[in-house]
Amino acid sequence: MTTMDQIHRIRMLYYGQDKNISEIAAITGLNWKTVAKYVDMTDFNPPEPKPARQQELCPKLNPFKPLIDQWLMDDKKAPRKQRHTAKRVYNRLVKEADGFDCSYRLVADYVKARKKELNLDKKDTGKMPLVHYPGEAQCDFGAASFYENSMLHEGKFLVLSFPYSNQGFHQLLYGENMECLLESLDAIFRHIGGVPTEIWFDNTSTIVTNIIRGGGRNLTERFTRFQEHYRFKAVFMNPESGWEKGNVEKKVGYSRNNFLVPVPRFLSLSDYNAQTLSDNDADGDRGHYHYDSTIAERFALDKKALLPLPAGQFELAAYKSARTNGWGKFTLNDGKHEYSASPKHANTVVTLKLTSATVTVLDENLQEIVVHRRLYGDSRQESMDWLPYLSYVSRHPRSLMNTGIFGMMPASMQEYLQKCQVPERGKILKTISELTDRTGFDSAVQTVNQALLYQATDADSLQNLHRSLYADVPELPPMKLPDGIPKLSQMPADLASYDICLLGGGVANNG
Repeated sequence: MTTMDQIHRIRMLYYGQDKNISEIAAITGLNWKTVAKYVDMTDFNPPEPKPARQQELCPKLNPFKPLIDQWLMDDKKAPRKQRHTAKRVYNRLVKEADGFDCSYRLVADYVKARKKELNLDKKDTGKMPLVHYPGEAQCDFGAASFYENSMLHEGKFLVLSFPYSNQGFHQLLYGENMECLLESLDAIFRHIGGVPTEIWFDNTSTIVTNIIRGGGRNLTERFTRFQEHYRFKAVFMNPESGWEKGNVEKKVGYSRNNFLVPVPRFLSLSDYNAQTLSDNDADGDRGHYHYDSTIAERFALDKKALLPLPAGQFELAAYKSARTNGWGKFTLNDGKHEYSASPKHANTVVTLKLTSATVTVLDENLQEIVVHRRLYGDSRQESMDWLPYLSYVSRHPRSLMNTGIFGMMPASMQEYLQKCQVPERGKILKTISELTDRTGFDSAVQTVNQALLYQATDADSLQNLHRSLYADVPELPPMKLPDGIPKLSQMPADLASYDICLLGGGVANNG
């Protein structure tokens, strides 16, 4: 007989995870006809009669039980954290059900019983106690925002917890990819001076390519290489069984509440993460929730059981190739993120070195062309490094208008270059390139905007304007005159006033 748990799992796999009938049959071990039957089923009314105890709780509640049951059945399709509590059911009955006058306690008892029958109350689901030994760890990601150098990032953080001691370590990240995972684990391993004997993971696509019938896993090659390098055992949870690594699930919430509130602000993520590991050490001085000892005292036994660090360093960066388009650009993340290489490397293949923070573009000799900050998120974004493009056109100024580079420039820079004399364009472009190299492309654009206002179309004026805008010259305080020196009144700014002064002194007549 197929249980409600099995039916629920079938429907979650089909409607929630887009698995087809054959895939679900392979995962559950059920006949495909059985799977199809429950995928198509529309009537899930619970069998009658209801338990006698529920009927006897309050006869007045009987008219409202179908409505309560419907709300609880709908919760099976809702996120776990957005399901009805007994209090919410009671408040909705008061507000929406005509004639409702039962007590909250009565509603709470009924909701508790029905949740147990519908397998919605996970707290009442029996679980076998899990025994953890020193040296074992669990790994998971959480979501967290942070400001780096005043820029807001909707990021992630990785937590590695040790259930035996309840010690945890975390690292703040820009996102959740293979580079973020490997760099964080490597940093924690080196901080604690060893490697866990085994680490428990979810079936994240970063690591697991597919789940094999019978419980096996196919893993990504990079993760397998990392695992073999550090010699730890990777253990993966059963699908939809996050409670199996409950220690790290709780540690994710603890780390967010105690280390990431308020939203962190810092200048450098790498410096922040280094300090975070020291803060995690200090957190171990508190008492263990179950044993009469501190977390740090029990973690000492964890550390004794760790595997030694490998002698050689694992290459944490990923290398891949990309083909550029006619403008010397390429894309990552399914075309959502666009990066520039250089006009010299248009319509060719370049090598990319990927870390969690950067995308480094390498030429055919693996020499660096440009380094980008790595983009994250599902929106379309572009990272454009103008220096290779400006350097290129400064050496070929006559071809500027006939290249795609001119069309990519901001409108104000296009206007400025059109106003410049053709013989001057080479010097102007070289100056703009130098300014970009010195303080960035945005500051070069602002300098050009000022030059447009002053109608200054020569390279020397650009240099002087940039110096006045961005030179780090401290502002001097007003000079205090010694006693005895007369104070001069402010001369008027208009030239006519100066003419009057000159005429009054007879200078104009003597000229």
